[in-house]
Amino acid sequence: MDLNLRDLRAFVAVAQTGSFTRAASKLNLSQPALTVQIRRLEETVGARLFDRNSRTVALTSVGRELLPVLQKSLADMQRVLDDARALGDGSRGTVRIACLPSFAAGRLPALIRDFHGQAPHTRFEIRDVVASTVNQLVRAGEFDLGVTGGAVDDPQIDILHRAQDRLMVVCPRDHPLARKRRVGAADLAADPLVLTAPGTSVRAIVDSAFGEAGCVSELACEPTYMMTAVAMVQAGLGITILPGATPEIRAERELIGRPIDDARFVRAVLLIKKRGRTLPPATLAFADTLKGALEVTSRA
Repeated sequence: MDLNLRDLRAFVAVAQTGSFTRAASKLNLSQPALTVQIRRLEETVGARLFDRNSRTVALTSVGRELLPVLQKSLADMQRVLDDARALGDGSRGTVRIACLPSFAAGRLPALIRDFHGQAPHTRFEIRDVVASTVNQLVRAGEFDLGVTGGAVDDPQIDILHRAQDRLMVVCPRDHPLARKRRVGAADLAADPLVLTAPGTSVRAIVDSAFGEAGCVSELACEPTYMMTAVAMVQAGLGITILPGATPEIRAERELIGRPIDDARFVRAVLLIKKRGRTLPPATLAFADTLKGALEVTSRA
């Protein structure tokens, strides 16, 4: 027979109170039920733990030696139980999320900060990568949630929420596009373009939009990350096209972002998970937070 939490609690309670009556009251048990637990523990240990008569209860020498050991075991088991309950109710856990760099640098930090106000013991594991890699990480089960861009047609992936992000042109403040009331595909194709590399969600949208519009653009550079594209625009290498929520633009006073007045320059933003995967409670709770944030982004 193995040791169990109830028997350990019974032993420690009797040892601390020196009384079966007081220990039973402390544990909200009847005295006969408490006696059964102590006898069961003694049978498991193979030794008598208490000397007792009608007036006194005292630990035996074996009981005295076991008391600190079993107290530590009880504390360890209680911590495991408390941790398991916290994981179950979502107040503790690890949220693993792969997401687009623009979202990771823009909305995500404030969302995590606010979520910590409700669940301060939640840990976050973040991977900020391009859309194709987000999809791969979620499909492989390495990350529980993904915020990805563009179309996702994969039988192994569930879409939890759909939103959209209107793309914008980023150019110097003294550029002619900065003064135009409406910016279309033909306007964009007139300048050298700094476009994020193939495999990124923005590049897929831009290539498709130019193709549908029948526009041919001059490609100046193909960086992977948006911050690099912004730096290249600053260096005068061309203009770039980025998501409307890109945070890098707000920090650059000499650059301006203008919305593109063409429905083809709209990127789908999706919250995804692996199909058939049960999400931990903390992750489910944060998924609800993400849905709200994506809905706000979609309306912006």
